[in-house]
Amino acid sequence: MSSISLTCPKCQGSMVQGFIADFADMGVNAIVSTWVEGQPKSSFLFGTKTPGDKRIPVGTYRCSACGYLESYARPEFERQ
Repeated sequence: MSSISLTCPKCQGSMVQGFIADFADMGVNAIVSTWVEGQPKSSFLFGTKTPGDKRIPVGTYRCSACGYLESYARPEFERQ
């Protein structure tokens, strides 16, 4: 990922790619956090509507020296 710096902006340590696990279903299965474009809208059955064409997975980088986290919403962070 060439547009993301792999050097920590706080301490210049090395950044390691990862993700924030979302355990929305009582901690049974982890899913990748997702950024959704627009205002949140209520859904009777699902809590909040999340249109598929407006969702982008979020990847997070963590500094191995100081622990600083930096997140990006990009299609390539989709689980494989």
